[in-house]
Amino acid sequence: MKEKIISYFEIEKLNTSVKREILAGFTTFISMAYILFVNPTVLGASGMDEGAVFTATALASALGCILMGILARYPIATAPALGINAFFSYSVCLGMGVPWETALAGVFVASLIFILITVFKLRELIIDAIPADLKYAISGGIGLFIAFLGLSEGGIIVSNESTLVGLGPLNIGTTWLTIFGLVVTAILLVRRVPGGIFIGMAATTILGLVTGLIQMPDKLVSGAPSLKPTFLVALKHVGDINSIQLWVVVLTFLLVTFFDTAGTLVGLANQAGFMKDNKMPRVGKALAADSTAMLAGSLFGTSPVGAYVESSAGIAVGGRSGLTAVTTGLLFIVGLFFSPLLSVVTSQVTAPALIVVGVLMAQSLSQIKWKEMEIAIPSFLILLGMPLTYSISDGIALGFIFYPITMIAAKRGKEVSPIMYALFFVFIGFMWILNVK
Repeated sequence: MKEKIISYFEIEKLNTSVKREILAGFTTFISMAYILFVNPTVLGASGMDEGAVFTATALASALGCILMGILARYPIATAPALGINAFFSYSVCLGMGVPWETALAGVFVASLIFILITVFKLRELIIDAIPADLKYAISGGIGLFIAFLGLSEGGIIVSNESTLVGLGPLNIGTTWLTIFGLVVTAILLVRRVPGGIFIGMAATTILGLVTGLIQMPDKLVSGAPSLKPTFLVALKHVGDINSIQLWVVVLTFLLVTFFDTAGTLVGLANQAGFMKDNKMPRVGKALAADSTAMLAGSLFGTSPVGAYVESSAGIAVGGRSGLTAVTTGLLFIVGLFFSPLLSVVTSQVTAPALIVVGVLMAQSLSQIKWKEMEIAIPSFLILLGMPLTYSISDGIALGFIFYPITMIAAKRGKEVSPIMYALFFVFIGFMWILNVK
């Protein structure tokens, strides 16, 4: 059995091991396990049953991870995406007054369109058409984004009325827990200790439990909440999508998930060294995996599923094959029954991992042609746009809008592909729809 696993996932060819892949899968899971608790809270604001959303989140994540691992053989995990779940609850349901059942139907319709454009390889064509420099910028931008996320979640960076953001207060124990984890993880990585990120997370958890900054759970095992309140509800409300406003909602679900996932896939592929001649091998299978997970997630009862930037933590540990993603998927299933234990993995535990992974992903920035301003300007806007707008897709939009403009100004317009020109207009419309009140 072990030999078949090694052969199928090309463990030896990728210069890795089964042990390392499993450790990487566990690290990825620990880094993104928070979604099991965050997603029910966010979607619960729309009126959805939080217990059902918890189960739906675990099942959709598990399915997406396992499909990604088996079909595409990439160490990339999937789960309901942050940001789009907030759009689902706060913009669509609370802001527009759309019932959550109808919004869920919108996710279902968007996922069907997703599958169609994946089958016809339109998504693959778009990803291949993105210039190499912009792909490097996307990878580095995601690195800055998740590092900023880690600094924020760890309490090191906080909001500030005078300066927008500022250094957080240092008289809070949990902030020092994050700092401890960051110092330990940094030392381990500098010393090139295998599994340094995971060891850092474990050390931070132990210190948190010993000092009381992290509460010991009352019990270890609990039954999975019922899926009944949300299961197949989307199918019953497809007919409710009967206005221009609701079709705009469907289009927004489609566009945001498309470019969030595309950007994340490209960034992670760059980090892992999978890109060949500016193309991502087996990208069609990767896109098919996340499209199927998005469809299944809408039927289970959750917002759109997409590739997760936290997969970079597993890649940083050494994960290179689909076995990493399969391991993460199986742990999501196990997580259904060990939800009290998962509560010890607080944001202070995962924050140091996100910060140092951001450093690793930023290394791709050295390959951008910074001396060519027509390349540097759109690349910089992608890089800076992601953390400052708190959105991968918004950062991509800024860069993709400026890229044709700067290339034409440099008299290099013929080098821009027709697809990039088309995306220029798509993103202008996208930004208008999302941001004009």
